[in-house]
This record gives sequence, C-alpha cells and structure tokens, in this order.
Amino acid sequence: MSFAHVLVLAGGLSYERDVSLRSGRRVLDALRLAGLDAEQRDADVTLLPILTATPPDAVLISLHGATGEDGALRGVLELTGVPYVGPDARAARLAWDKPTAKAVLRDNNLPTPDWITLPQETFSELGAGALMTQIIDRLGLPLMVKPTQGGSGLGAQVVREASELPAAMVGCFAYGGTALIERFVTGVDIAVTVLDLGDGPVALPAVEIVPANGVYDYTARYTAGVTTWHAPARLSEEVTERVAEIAVATYKALGLRDLSRVDLIVDAGGDAHVLEANVSPGLTETSLVPMAIEAAGLDFGEVLSKLVQVAIDRKS
Repeated sequence: MSFAHVLVLAGGLSYERDVSLRSGRRVLDALRLAGLDAEQRDADVTLLPILTATPPDAVLISLHGATGEDGALRGVLELTGVPYVGPDARAARLAWDKPTAKAVLRDNNLPTPDWITLPQETFSELGAGALMTQIIDRLGLPLMVKPTQGGSGLGAQVVREASELPAAMVGCFAYGGTALIERFVTGVDIAVTVLDLGDGPVALPAVEIVPANGVYDYTARYTAGVTTWHAPARLSEEVTERVAEIAVATYKALGLRDLSRVDLIVDAGGDAHVLEANVSPGLTETSLVPMAIEAAGLDFGEVLSKLVQVAIDRKS
C-alpha cells in the first residue's frame, strides 16, 4: 500500500469543524504510520481542481456535519470517479436525515424510539403551547429533542419536565430548522462500530458510554475527563450478541458500507433501541470508533489502510 496516495478531507464549514480537523489529523498520522502517502485538505474551492488535475488514489472523508455526511460531497467524488472510503451518496443521505432513517428501521422491524418531527415554521404558526401539550400527551416524558440532521450532540437536550420543552426546542432550532422529538429511553449508551474489510460487515466490540452528567452531549464527547468509556461494554453475553446483530442489521438496512457507527440505548430489561447511524464518525483521541478497533485487537492505521484498498479495488 505504500504506493497509494490518499487525500484526507477534514474541516468544512459546519458546527463540527473543530472535531473534523482533530479527526483528520489523527487519520493522517495513522495512514502515514501505516506507510501510505497521505495529505490533508479542506473541502473548499481548491478541491475540485485537485481531484480532476491530480486525482488521488483514494479519498478518506473525515468531515462531520452536512459537508461530510449529507451525501453531496460523496456525489461530487462519484462524478470525478475518485474512489472513497465509506457509504455512497445515497446511503449517506438516508442516514443523515434521522426521521427518514428511523422510518427505514421501523420498516425493517428494527427497534427505535417513537418520535415525531416538527419544523420551526409549524412550531411558530400553530402555537407552541398547544403543540407541546400534544407532543407530551403522545410521547410522554422524558423526551429527547435534537436536530433532524447533524451530530456531536449539538442542539440535543433531554426534557424531563414539561416546562423544559420550550427552551429545548429553541436550542434545537439554533442548529437546524426541524426538530426530532423522540421518547427518551433510560438505559446504557452503547456505540457499535460496524466494519467491512471486504468479507461482509462485522460488529466490533460495543463501547459503553458513561458521561459524568448523564447526557452524552458535545462537552461529554470531546472534553477529556468528562466521560468514562468501557470497551467492550459491560453487557451480558446474550445482550452483547443481540446488540451486535441489531447494529449489523441497521447497517444493512440503510445500505451502508466500509465503516459506520451505530448508536443505541440498552434499557433495564436488556432491550436495545437504535438512535442513529453515523456515516462519518468521529476519529479523535476521545472518539468511539478507534476505541472499538483497539478493543477488537486491531491496529487503527492498518484498518484505515485496508479500507483504502477496499475503496480502490471497488473502483477497478
């Protein structure tokens, strides 16, 4: 693989730019340690001329937020014919929109918390008070409010009392025009990395997330010392197997490929509930995918190197 020239895309203009740059730096270092010729670039006006004039052998996307996950950039890469690691544009679009992805999961009999979506315009035009009463009557309390698109826990808030819902909606709308309001499931936060190196998708050891404040928000994700992780997760053998099966089934239902992360909650009864799937998961020093790779006894750089080769082979 020393011959391969890999372009790592990181940065972008989303709220998650800082996280993306941290992911990109770690990916770049790992690829170089694995013997690849790698460079890092932002997704800006210089990108397309580079892709057409001196195309790399493969692209590895470390962009988070819309730029890296809504499928648009992947569609551009497909136009240029440059192979890239990760789900294709169609699957990325599907996973990026949480309500749409949840509907697909329900259609495939996969467990996900009940939900409704509410655009900001509807929230304003029909009257916030009446709508919030209907929401609570329908879904009960507690609730999780978060943007329908986006990641890193930005704009997400747990609502335990009816009086907290208005502020949570306003905070959510600061990051997106439509809110996803879903029944909050009390339990253990679990992240399962699904990896396919060419022989079919496999669930790596689940990572258990224990945030100090009880909520895995942006601060808990990216501030050292605020969250404790257990890899593998402290689950029974039966629940571990079931969580892995659901994660792989989610990956297949959404049409994902190469590497993705499925986030779930395991309730007190041992039942797993899928929250979302991430097509461009964080790869920073406190991110979950590298933890899962290490827990599986694999080398981060070697895994990335093999994924690059898979992408190159896919083109040929």
